[in-house]
Order: sequence, then structure tokens, then C-alpha cells
Amino acid sequence: MAGPQTTAGPRQEPPRAGFPALALASLFGLGYWPLAPGTLGSLVILALALLLQRSGASLAIPVLAVLLVPVGIWAAGRVCAQLGDEDPSLVVVDEAAGMLLSLSFLPTGLEIAVAAFLLFRILDITKPWPADVLENLPGGLGVMADDIACGLYTNILLQIAVIWILP
Repeated sequence: MAGPQTTAGPRQEPPRAGFPALALASLFGLGYWPLAPGTLGSLVILALALLLQRSGASLAIPVLAVLLVPVGIWAAGRVCAQLGDEDPSLVVVDEAAGMLLSLSFLPTGLEIAVAAFLLFRILDITKPWPADVLENLPGGLGVMADDIACGLYTNILLQIAVIWILP
């Protein structure tokens, strides 16, 4: 007598993340930092942006942000699927994209950069609407979308400050 038949097919394994996806999602290992890897990723991107500003390549900041978004969605999606986690802490490419968006098209200078960093981190942690809803999108899109929103919030607030508040 044959045993009970199951209708479920063979168990499907999640796609393997692979080195390129893992390297990009973790910003080449920064995501493995044990304490606040997102903050570390944001700080490293802040330093990179300051170097770009000082070298006269400020337009590279929004270009990098735009390029990083689809790459980040892909890489974060692969790593999340592999780990079975909706938003693992080792994925910090989302903070990189958000930080770059925060600094895009703003005046150069340490004061603006520090303000962008602090405001972005506060918004990324508190996730005001609709960032809180966007993080519920599936896969890498959800990982990236809330940080993109927080980066845009930061940029808009600082653009207003530069125009209306700062001399």
C-alpha cells in the first residue's frame, strides 16, 4: 500500500544572494558592523559626498543616488530572500541611497552635510508617513523605499532651510 500523497511539490529554496548582491547590499561589508550598521553606512556615504563636493563633483551625488536605487532594490531583494528576513540589519545600501538623496543639490559645506546626516537618521529611525507604509512593500523595494522617502524628506526640509532660514 502506498503512503499518503502530498500535493506540494519539492521545496523551493530561496535564490542564492551571491557575492555581488551581498557586497552591494552590505556596502562591501559595512553592514556587518555590530553596532548601528545603518548609521555607519550613512557616515561613510557622508564622507564620500564631502569628498565629491570638495573635488568639485557635487553633481555626482544625485547621479550616484539615482544609479544606486535600482541596484539597491535588486541587491537587497536577493539578500532578503536568501536570509528569509524582510529587512536584515546587514543591508545598508538603503541608507546609502537615502543619504545621497539627502545631500543632492544642496550647497556644499560641513554644516549642511552634518544637518543632512542628523535629519536623515532621525527620519529614518522614526519613519514618518508614508515612509512607514513604504517599508511594507515586498522585497528589496520595501527595504529601499522608506529610506528613499526619508532622503527626499531630508532634502526638501534642507532646501527650505537654505532658501528661507539660512542667510
